[in-house]
Amino acid sequence: MVPACVADVAPWRDWTSAADDALRFLHEHVGWDLWMVTRVVGDRQVVLRAWPERLVRPGTAVPWSGSLCRQMVEGNGPRLATVTAAVPAYAAHADQPVGAVAAYVGIPLVRPDLELFGTLCGISFRAKPRSAMRELSVVEAAARTLSTLIATGLEPPPLPDPVR
Repeated sequence: MVPACVADVAPWRDWTSAADDALRFLHEHVGWDLWMVTRVVGDRQVVLRAWPERLVRPGTAVPWSGSLCRQMVEGNGPRLATVTAAVPAYAAHADQPVGAVAAYVGIPLVRPDLELFGTLCGISFRAKPRSAMRELSVVEAAARTLSTLIATGLEPPPLPDPVR
């Protein structure tokens, strides 16, 4: 029997539970309007999990070529931009299926061989103050946790059915 005082810190039962908890944590403690875990598959970036769920459904895909996350992964923009309009690579891709992105944070999720799996990313529909930069290490820790779970064999879910 698990004492009630420790049940809230029990290990996650699967990767999806860990990802969902990370997204809810980031939404509650860091803020921003939308948090997503994505997977890069060929020329697409597919949403695996999102919080709040009502803003984007798992299976939603965008072309990788038009993704803010691709710009971040390729080093064309920083991991956190409090004003996307001030970063040329992000300004050129700020209109996304979820709306106009005014602030962006994204961290690569990697496999044990350091190959790109996808990203953990957050967006805001309003620009953020420069003080939001203080939260970058929290987002990086959450992403590293998800990458570590992949490395230890906790498998991410299969790709969701495409959203139509």
